[in-house]
Amino acid sequence: MLESILNETASNITMAHMIVCTGTSLGLGTALAGIHMYRNHSSRNFLTTLVLLPVIVQMVIMMVNGNLGTGVAVMGAFSLVRFRSMPGNAREINSVFLAMAIGLADGMGYIGIAVFMVCVVGLGTLAMFGAPDMSGQFLQKNLRVTIPEDLDYNGIFDDIFRKYVRKAELVRVKTVNMGSLYELNYRVDLKNQENEKRMLDEIRCRNGNLTVVCGRVAEGNENL
Repeated sequence: MLESILNETASNITMAHMIVCTGTSLGLGTALAGIHMYRNHSSRNFLTTLVLLPVIVQMVIMMVNGNLGTGVAVMGAFSLVRFRSMPGNAREINSVFLAMAIGLADGMGYIGIAVFMVCVVGLGTLAMFGAPDMSGQFLQKNLRVTIPEDLDYNGIFDDIFRKYVRKAELVRVKTVNMGSLYELNYRVDLKNQENEKRMLDEIRCRNGNLTVVCGRVAEGNENL
């Protein structure tokens, strides 16, 4: 099952081999795109890339199979793609590497190995994202509070944070509304998600019912 269906050189590859390998690459690429969509938001362009990338890599590998010089040239061409690509988050990089691994396995005729990789990585992904989140990321918030210019923002909400927050860090301060207001940006770790509204209500009483915004922390720090 894990043996290659191809001979050693590209000259011995038949149309039947090409159809089987291409069909497998396309099917596994589609399965990979479906796994990547699980609890994740991706553009249609990226999903299309995940579907077609295994087929492209497989075709290239089948053409250069047994030719060392051509293989080195193709490897150099693939390395140039990195400098023409936008950085992605960790999950996108993982999916792209898996798509290339599928193409490599299919291009060498190891259909069973390609299927095995998708099954293992797919089950692992579904298990990790299906399990309860223990990282506390949903308790991490970006808090933006507007206060009048006559209030001293140093320690103004410390007593409130001690009640509802494990950790609070003032990240940025800027003036708004022609300098008549201050906007304070905090990174906070809530003790309990259910107490978020109570905290915001007490902050509103302290800042004169001016704007208070509490949202999720951006995931840009996952870039590789």
